[in-house]
Amino acid sequence: MLVREAMSTVVLTIGPTHTLRQAAALMSARRVGAAVVYDPDAGGIGILTERDILVSVGLGQDPDTERAHAHTTTDVVFATPAWTVEEAARAMAHGGFRHLIVLDRGEAAGIVSVRDIIRCWAPERSRHEVPAVTS
Repeated sequence: MLVREAMSTVVLTIGPTHTLRQAAALMSARRVGAAVVYDPDAGGIGILTERDILVSVGLGQDPDTERAHAHTTTDVVFATPAWTVEEAARAMAHGGFRHLIVLDRGEAAGIVSVRDIIRCWAPERSRHEVPAVTS
């Protein structure tokens, strides 16, 4: 299966001066775990994830004053729509991250997450079937 079939095409793009609270509110409203941060002054495209926001808040930083640019990963590994989900999973495992921005002709066309890949690999389950929880 290819990344283009697994990725989410809902791409939230924010600017570098958004506060972490604004970013979190937008991410929550869109039900996404990452935002593309577009900052032409700092080299273009980066990513801000829910984990980046959690780390900041956990450190006691104020989400109303902290700006996205201070927490954005700019050394980003990008996928293409033609990658296989195996290639995407390998890149995530190697880099230790859970989201890949998918670029198509230099534009963010989507984001593929670990959750997207699991959906591709997990067998379909009945809507009424609940998996057993073991301790």
